[in-house]
Amino acid sequence: MESPALTVDVPPQPWTGRFDGEGAEHRRWWQAVTPYAGAASAATPSAGARPAVILGFGSDEGVRRNKGRPGAAAAPAAIRAALGPLAFHLDRDVLDAGDVTVRDASLESGQARAGAAISRLIDAGQLPVVLGGGHETAFASYLGVAGSAAVREGLTVGVLNLDAHFDLRDEPVPSSGTPFLQMARAEAAAGRALRYAVVGISEPNNTRALFRTAEELGVEYLLDEDCTAEAAQVFVAAFLAQVDALYLTIDLDVLPASVAPGVSAPAAYGVPLPVISAVCRQVAASGKLLHLDIAELNPEFDVDARTAKVAARLVNTLLG
Repeated sequence: MESPALTVDVPPQPWTGRFDGEGAEHRRWWQAVTPYAGAASAATPSAGARPAVILGFGSDEGVRRNKGRPGAAAAPAAIRAALGPLAFHLDRDVLDAGDVTVRDASLESGQARAGAAISRLIDAGQLPVVLGGGHETAFASYLGVAGSAAVREGLTVGVLNLDAHFDLRDEPVPSSGTPFLQMARAEAAAGRALRYAVVGISEPNNTRALFRTAEELGVEYLLDEDCTAEAAQVFVAAFLAQVDALYLTIDLDVLPASVAPGVSAPAAYGVPLPVISAVCRQVAASGKLLHLDIAELNPEFDVDARTAKVAARLVNTLLG
């Protein structure tokens, strides 16, 4: 299938990393990732796996509107920098399409442009990997998924969020706290119901009003204190069984602050990294992953690039 040209604000930049040699046995991400350039990009995809296309969404306007700590606009470059030195063991092509960026506080315009790019990638048979950005990234991803042929052709798509927060705020202006309520309303307008599940909800960090909204929308959730490896596996398996395809979104504040300090809202409790990693492996193995994004890295508050490295590890796991 021909790969479409995409409109981005920042073209793919050179990747860097440790050099151990030119052979496949020495290969690292920075040597494996190639620029996405439309039709030529997927001319010889690896057998058995959709090419993955990385798209940055440089935005922290939603975090600013949500009264959080801005800085997530710099996250796509930080995640790429953490991915670059990793050994490349994947059996798929990985391409970099560059970044869509939000400028002059025009969040909605940026989300629409990113969504259009995501739709084109999905329709071309590729796996978009969006590097946010604040969690306003999720609504950009939704626009891309909802506008794709997968939805037009009737596939049931579920949204699985790994997050300490529901992000179901009812606010007059969209932000990083509103994307899933926006999705629910958009789905209702299209005559569909949002299938939405969350792993890692922090009860003290979500008001009664948010829990009530979640109940009204039929949201399935697993509290952070209940996230044992077995409970998470059972919960995710049950949700996967309800859908034909999955959009996975990871808000890095689902992890403990000791693991992911570089986020807008560090978690006092959080879900252990091995549990989150196991969920990623489970989703990847399901064969239902249609689209994924990772959000809320704030390099300004990171410690030794710890959060960026965790984000990179999760992306590597999901594509493995």
